[in-house]
Amino acid sequence: MLKKFVNVKDEEVGSLLLSFVYFFTLLCGYAILKPLRDEMATAKGVKNVSWLFTATFVVMLVAVPAFSALVARWPRQRVIPLVYRFFLVNLLAFFVVLKLDVGRDVVAPVFFVWVSVYNLFVVSIFWSFMADLFASEQGRRLFGFIAAGGTVGMLVGPLLVKHLAEPLGATNLMLLTAVLLESSAQCVRLLSRRAPLVQPRAASAEAPVGGGVFAGLRLLFSSPLLLGLGLQMLLYAATSTFLYNQQAHIVATVASGANARTAAFANIDFWVQALTLVLQVLVTGRLMARFGLGLTLAVVPLLTALGFLGLAVAPTLSMLIGFKSLRGATHYAFERPGREVLFTSVDREAKYKSKGFIDTVVYRGSDSVSAWLYTGLDALGMGVTALALAAVPVSGLWLTVSLWLARQQQRASASVSAPTLTPVDAAR
Repeated sequence: MLKKFVNVKDEEVGSLLLSFVYFFTLLCGYAILKPLRDEMATAKGVKNVSWLFTATFVVMLVAVPAFSALVARWPRQRVIPLVYRFFLVNLLAFFVVLKLDVGRDVVAPVFFVWVSVYNLFVVSIFWSFMADLFASEQGRRLFGFIAAGGTVGMLVGPLLVKHLAEPLGATNLMLLTAVLLESSAQCVRLLSRRAPLVQPRAASAEAPVGGGVFAGLRLLFSSPLLLGLGLQMLLYAATSTFLYNQQAHIVATVASGANARTAAFANIDFWVQALTLVLQVLVTGRLMARFGLGLTLAVVPLLTALGFLGLAVAPTLSMLIGFKSLRGATHYAFERPGREVLFTSVDREAKYKSKGFIDTVVYRGSDSVSAWLYTGLDALGMGVTALALAAVPVSGLWLTVSLWLARQQQRASASVSAPTLTPVDAAR
């Protein structure tokens, strides 16, 4: 039955399903926390979101080196559950403080930053583990289906909040996220045991990564491939921030009142998640297998450039919903799995250190800078049309970088028979 949707081999089935469940538990738990965070932010008047994103960026600057130190000394099957349980303890501490109703005005912005760090960090670790567990050829076939586990989690989480928040209490739902997070840790343990079945040469991957605390940063600036991945992330985040602000302007213009605006945002989110799930299950693996990474990575930046041109010509709600839905769905269905395949071609130190830096610090840094840039350009009098047009060349550069990365990965796969390469070798 499973083979009707994904090109999976018999020895991969168990690990594929475990990976699906693993990503489901992570993102379902986050989807439960997100409305709690947003409600606290609204009720307690959390303002200056740009400052909160900047605070998240600063926290990431501390968290990434700390994680690098852990993976340098201990194997992944110990480090990843340890990190998840660290977040679990944090979550229980927030639960106790909120139940005691102590200093909610202070807790609200702290919880906002913590959830933002939590989401980026646990998802980055998940994909580092996937890139370490599966070889490049396996990733092309399987990562789309695995990513669908997260999409299902993002659909189920809000439904649980909708039906359980009133009878159980919104704060009590944090305990459900804690259970899901422990389930994620157990998935890591089970997947580590199955690693030799999935990839016979993966047994050595259970050893500590080694290296220094800041080795990930050193590798990033010494490898053209990793620099390209960092630039790709930076450009994606920049266009995302511009689109988010365009969305705020357009929705505020055409939808009057809080209820209408909420309905508009919910409509966008629904179509993004629904279309993403269909594409991940039915299209992603076949697309990568048949047409390669080049087309897979090119779809989103090309759609982004066309979408911003569309908004410049017709800044309407229907254009926004169509653009945002297609862009979001193809990002999660095509580009994100494709990016993770690229990381299968670098060595383990880059997977767990450089990748974490790119996925968290580079992402949030670009997000923060882009938010301030958009605010500045808006203050100078640039309207929705001009700001949309400003994002088009950025999307073009993103497309160029993505195609270059696909060529680099193709050359690496063709020239080296081993499943993992050093960053320098992969970039040749």
